[in-house]
Amino acid sequence: MLSQEHRAIITATVPILQQGGETLTRHFYKKLFSEYPQVLPFFNQAHQQSGTQQRALANSILMYAANIERLETLGPLVKGIVHKHAALQIQPEHYPMVGAALLGAIREVLGEEVATDAVIAAWAAAYGQLAEILTGAEQEIYTKNAQAQGGWQGERAFQVVSKTVESEEITSFVLAPADGAEVMDFLPGQYITVLVDIQGEQARRQYSLSDSSNGRTYRISVKRETGGKVSNYLHDQIDVGSQLSLFPPTGAFTLTDSGKPLVLISGGVGITPTLAMLNAALQTRRPVHFIHAARHAGVHAFRSHIDALAAAHPQMQRYYVYEQGTEGADATGFLSQKHLEQWIPASRDVDAYFLGPLPFMKAVKSHLREIGVPEAQSHYEFFGPAEALQ
Repeated sequence: MLSQEHRAIITATVPILQQGGETLTRHFYKKLFSEYPQVLPFFNQAHQQSGTQQRALANSILMYAANIERLETLGPLVKGIVHKHAALQIQPEHYPMVGAALLGAIREVLGEEVATDAVIAAWAAAYGQLAEILTGAEQEIYTKNAQAQGGWQGERAFQVVSKTVESEEITSFVLAPADGAEVMDFLPGQYITVLVDIQGEQARRQYSLSDSSNGRTYRISVKRETGGKVSNYLHDQIDVGSQLSLFPPTGAFTLTDSGKPLVLISGGVGITPTLAMLNAALQTRRPVHFIHAARHAGVHAFRSHIDALAAAHPQMQRYYVYEQGTEGADATGFLSQKHLEQWIPASRDVDAYFLGPLPFMKAVKSHLREIGVPEAQSHYEFFGPAEALQ
């Protein structure tokens, strides 16, 4: 149990971890993978090499420690982590492995003079509390998904029923359950985890569901990433008739009901979750402002679909900005504050959802703040360091 003495020690060690947080988490991952190789499939090794996962974990640890006396403030962060863990099918038995590696890394990186037995005991209690919170919430999601109409738990075999090239980089896969039964509904903006085996190595990747829920199939739209192990495998090796294993849909970045005008802003493959959001919103009378940024027309996926929707729905306006080339674009260059000032309702009383590469998201977040869109009405999904989006 986390005592007041433990809390005091945790609070006192936050500045030390802030100074070496990423070094600590790098050492933690090295120790985790070395001592518990069975957890490797849960991690994207490309993100390991780039440092993305290390920074995300360091950020989560520091936020948890800094708010140990007021955990209620961590609601959105915890919710996002829980959904990500549920998507990967993290189980209670994985937490002791992570805890052992984390405590060992703290002792080895900080040294015994700093990471005393009392410090390790405090962090063990704090980690135990966090693990209890997360496992409880994750089990709720697993149970809910298993009990839902068309739902399931764990792996389920799906067959590719169509494969469509959407742009020079993005290809869509429509997946139907191999057992012929129905599939559970999902919320616009959620994603699904694909489990693949590539040359004997298992990998798990999340892809946004890029079409409306229909109870029969799911659609994912995958960007071919340079050096991307799974994305290239899907593009090159998976065809109509191929089978893939899926975990149930999850995700906290979802469209909520509102009477406010909806602004959907996407960059690159970030367009995929906004498609399901767009389809849902157009079933109502809600005004929609759809803004998409792409490098050029060749990598702009789903343009004809978006154009057709805009032509058929008077409440929808759409805008495109291309970094290169002007053909078919409403603006050229990067999406700017000036563009958003022109394309978003003047009242700024809107719900804005945005997703894309980190530099894009950082810019959009800043632009929305500068033109007066309330922070509480800006919605995005990002698990890296908080300061990265400031």
